[in-house]
Amino acid sequence: MIFLSFDIEEFDNPLPYTKTLNFEQQMSISKIGTVRILDLLLQQKVKATFFCTANFAMHATDLIDRMVNEGHEIASHGYYHATFEKKDLLESKRVLEQLTGNTILGFRMPNMAPVEALPVIEAGYKYNSSLNPTFLPGKYNNLGKPRRIFYEDGLCQIPASVSALFRLPLFWLSLHNFPINIYKRLCNNAISKDGYLNVYFHPWEFADLMSPAVKLPSYILRNSGAVLVERLRSLIHYFNRKGHQFGTLKECLTLYPDNSA
Repeated sequence: MIFLSFDIEEFDNPLPYTKTLNFEQQMSISKIGTVRILDLLLQQKVKATFFCTANFAMHATDLIDRMVNEGHEIASHGYYHATFEKKDLLESKRVLEQLTGNTILGFRMPNMAPVEALPVIEAGYKYNSSLNPTFLPGKYNNLGKPRRIFYEDGLCQIPASVSALFRLPLFWLSLHNFPINIYKRLCNNAISKDGYLNVYFHPWEFADLMSPAVKLPSYILRNSGAVLVERLRSLIHYFNRKGHQFGTLKECLTLYPDNSA
């Protein structure tokens, strides 16, 4: 099973490079990228999970409606992207449930930051996908954490996928920077070892980032915008040829039940 997920947020990340953008500009960039993602998924008949901040959702209700109408799962990415308080777990869930009319089952912390299981459970979530089980200097040191789906106090923990060997991250930056054939092979190997693939991206990566106001590092700009759309399309075609199915992360609750319960 292939799980594509997208962290739908106001484009305030990485703030050191985009602090000159006002909120309207941040939203505009993320909206453009979100539309491109939705268009691609619709064309390819693929369902995905969209982790949305409440702040983005309240300012883009038309896109939230489209996600729901086209059969995608909406999950919580907190209230704001740049800040987090424990109360945001419940408040963001309530906002998203009011906007979608659906029960919100999943949560992902902004920037894949660590979050304790108990407050996530208390807020009513059934799964958490905030763990990137790899090592990135200055970012993550999660080599000692599980790289496959596991349960913690009844909460389904769904880590982002990494390569079986050396735990190379298979997240958004890898699709930008790895040669596409190497990236596909690493993903296929992860599926072979783990039985599934969980990779995530952001809407602003799929927008046009060559603006003077957006001064991002070359490793983010590389293969961004329309080029990244085509890279993701190629990846979807690759998975289809391999006979893999696409699903939403809430399906993990059924596919990988808690056997200790």
